[in-house]
Amino acid sequence: MSLHLSSYPIDDVLPELKKTVLDNNAVVLHAPPGAGKTTRVPLALLDIMPPEKGRIIILEPRRLAAVSAAGWMAKIMGEQAGGIVGFSIRFESRISASTRIEVVTEGILTRRIQSDPSLEGVAMVIFDEFHERSMQADLALALCLDIRKNLREDLKIIVMSATMDCGPVSALLGNAPVITSVGRAFPVEEHYLEDRNEAPLRKRVVDAVSTALNKTAGDILVFLPGSGEIRACTEALAAIVGRMPDISVHPLYGDLSFDEQERAILPSEKRKIVLATNIAETSLTIEGVRVVVDSGLTRRLLYEPSSGMNRLITVSVSKASAEQRKGRAGRLGPGDCYRLFSRYSFQSMTSFSAPEILMSDLSSLVLELAAWGIKDPSELSWLDTPPAGAWNSAQELLIELGAIGQSGSVTAEGREMARMPVPPRLARMMLRARELGCPGLGTDIAALLSGRDILYRGAAGNALYQGDPGMEGRLDVLRAWRKDKKRSGRSEQWAEQWALRTADMTSKQLVRLLHTDRKILSEDIADHDMTSRLLLRAYPDRVAMRREGSEDRFILALGRGVKLSRESANRDSRFIIAVNADSGEKGEGLVHLAEPVTEDLVRQECGGSIKTGKRIEWDRRELKIIAAIEERLGALLLFSRPFNPTDDEAIPILCEAIRSGPGMISFSKQARLLQGRVSLMRRTFPEETWPDLSDERLLSAPEDWLAPYLGGIRNKHDLAGLDTFAALKAQLAWEQARLLDERAPVSIVVPSGSRVTLDYNAGEVPVLAVKLQEMFGLADTPVVADGRVKVLIHLLSPARRPVQVTSDLKGFWDNGYQLVKKELKGRYPKHPWPDNPWDAAPTRKVKASSPNRSKP
Repeated sequence: MSLHLSSYPIDDVLPELKKTVLDNNAVVLHAPPGAGKTTRVPLALLDIMPPEKGRIIILEPRRLAAVSAAGWMAKIMGEQAGGIVGFSIRFESRISASTRIEVVTEGILTRRIQSDPSLEGVAMVIFDEFHERSMQADLALALCLDIRKNLREDLKIIVMSATMDCGPVSALLGNAPVITSVGRAFPVEEHYLEDRNEAPLRKRVVDAVSTALNKTAGDILVFLPGSGEIRACTEALAAIVGRMPDISVHPLYGDLSFDEQERAILPSEKRKIVLATNIAETSLTIEGVRVVVDSGLTRRLLYEPSSGMNRLITVSVSKASAEQRKGRAGRLGPGDCYRLFSRYSFQSMTSFSAPEILMSDLSSLVLELAAWGIKDPSELSWLDTPPAGAWNSAQELLIELGAIGQSGSVTAEGREMARMPVPPRLARMMLRARELGCPGLGTDIAALLSGRDILYRGAAGNALYQGDPGMEGRLDVLRAWRKDKKRSGRSEQWAEQWALRTADMTSKQLVRLLHTDRKILSEDIADHDMTSRLLLRAYPDRVAMRREGSEDRFILALGRGVKLSRESANRDSRFIIAVNADSGEKGEGLVHLAEPVTEDLVRQECGGSIKTGKRIEWDRRELKIIAAIEERLGALLLFSRPFNPTDDEAIPILCEAIRSGPGMISFSKQARLLQGRVSLMRRTFPEETWPDLSDERLLSAPEDWLAPYLGGIRNKHDLAGLDTFAALKAQLAWEQARLLDERAPVSIVVPSGSRVTLDYNAGEVPVLAVKLQEMFGLADTPVVADGRVKVLIHLLSPARRPVQVTSDLKGFWDNGYQLVKKELKGRYPKHPWPDNPWDAAPTRKVKASSPNRSKP
């Protein structure tokens, strides 16, 4: 099929691309924004893909881009979408038997693969804008590669990218050839406006737009991080636009209606100011843009596996994204780019944005793979392998939802959940609603939670009402709107009409997917308990209980602390379901949408997860064991009553308290002496096996020696009264105890006849501290340990102070005694100081009183 197409840069490489596609089952096409790849490549490939080979599926990351691309290609063919070129997006499809090019969004392709694993009737899958690295695109590519490997060798794959490094993609595709096209871009003059972080973003945007309106021509495209900033800047620009009737302002972000999005991208008689998120970076062409104002910011969801919650963060864009944004000003002719940051900030940006698969909740991906038969991500080929932490967290959630078993295999419920175009939590809730006979209520809740909030929010994202009414309040608004098919008195100032229409349509589509004849709408069951029951099935890990003494702080079943938003009206509830919560900062999450729930309902719906058990622990403040029988839902304590633990239960706790708390037990003098005696045996008789009775070993493993003596003990006071000597002595075998008494006696008899206790803990050898006069006449230093160790003698003065330390007693009598005598004799005249200590009688007594001494 030959088509007359006006010239685009991609046209120059189309002949090469066709030949390469014929010769290879995978090709990588690198073409900058504006080259024309999205619409030119599929049409050109019709020439080499005859109808009998099957359709060309082209994957687009966004619904608006898919519809726009299909419409543009159909227009070139002189048709409406649904003929040769069609599209399939969520809840809408325009295809026919004659369709040969089908543009689909990412979730559509994944579900089609699940229902038709061999992709019968599909000749080629084209991944457009792959540089955006959405998780669904990574998943779809991994599944297509698996299909080609095991089922369809003839399936052709083309990966198209504007900015990414094509080398890794080529390697993933089996060293696929890379074809590069030049872009069509006119020069764009850059204006760096320096970093003015102290000024509000809306003011900086208004200043830049005002400058651009005065100095440039053409439409202006402003890149902002999110819808909140877009609303704020829309209101801030109102004053300028009000004075300029030829200027119009258009928001552009994913949650807007198609009509509003089309007004932003289609040509207009007025000069347009389009305020957009990164939706306008690549896949959408906005007619008439000659000026870009780039905030340099984008919004990303960062998943934290430890908390099971996302955190919405505002970050700087990558260099690649900044360059793509700038390039939007050079599509039609020379343009201008006003950057609300400095050249230095640009140079410090990362080269490319992080892939979504590395930052996101993987529950949908893990469920899809389980339905595909994959339990381990390493079984597939990935550009970036899913992180282990997020993978394990997703598996735990899916097990709790009943979607997969403990082995990771998909359950019957999980397989049905994978068919639903909603996250696993909401899919499980819908199945529960069908079980309870209220599928319409379940799909209403799923529709409200999966789309844009129906309650209108102002410029800064603040609700225009006092107190968030929760899920039940939103259901009431939807019910009232359905009754009137227009804004009711209550919803008039609260509700966004397009969001209500979308929610209504989505709910009806979801009911059909449930394959149920009982299409009971939510207005037929206005039962708050039923709403809470369904939400509990979707968010079993998000049950939260109020912290004692707090009005707005709760603790989640996962153990994470959370705080209610200021708008929440659920400050009187002891239990809530944190339906919409982010992980927040500084360890505390923020709950944006909460639903109150009773404890009885929690027990009914989450009974399988409520665990009854004993908690026995050491109270570090009271220094005693506390024990309670508890019912817990995760980290939430539902019920507790004290009980007296058995010795078998208490002894391990006591041992841990002794191990972790210094000073919990004390050693008597007798116990210390035993430790020292045994230590001497260990050093002196290494060939024998003697127990280690050191403090380090005893306190690190009290269960090895102290457990039999801990019966009945429950606090530190009782621990302090332990007979540690008996416990230590029990560590010795009978023969060891006999040898110890023989080799390391507690005391020895000195020449005076006194029995003196040896000090075995004073050093490496035992110390004998004895009065000098009691050792007269003894030449040989006493020994222990079968004669292997001489004791160290501390010879004491009459005041029991050491006057000589020696292990050579004979040498002291011969050489040192006279000096000691000379020094001390005058100070202690009542004690004997013989001239010859060898002949003197050893004594512990003083000299006898003189008979001639007069009495006092």
